Amino acid sequence: MSPARTKLLHHIATALGLLFLGLWYVLFKQLGVLDWIMDLAPRSHAGAGLMLGIATIMIPGFFIWKLYNRWVERRLQIRGIYYEDSYYQKKADKDD
Repeated sequence: MSPARTKLLHHIATALGLLFLGLWYVLFKQLGVLDWIMDLAPRSHAGAGLMLGIATIMIPGFFIWKLYNRWVERRLQIRGIYYEDSYYQKKADKDD
């Protein structure tokens, strides 16, 4: 597969992933989850309740996004370095 075709497919897959994230948010908004979480907070802190609600519902969505993104990159044979891979990698002990 040519690099230009791989790049195009990756952009299309990324757009589909972003569409998924948007629909994930709309689904939980339509189900009333955000309203329910906002009702748990005092009226004076409704904005903070909304922010907490959005963060709560989007965490699983972003986890799914990560798994999807890695699957797409594996299928398209895109190589890269992930920040968390180097962060959690065991460091070799150096004896000076």
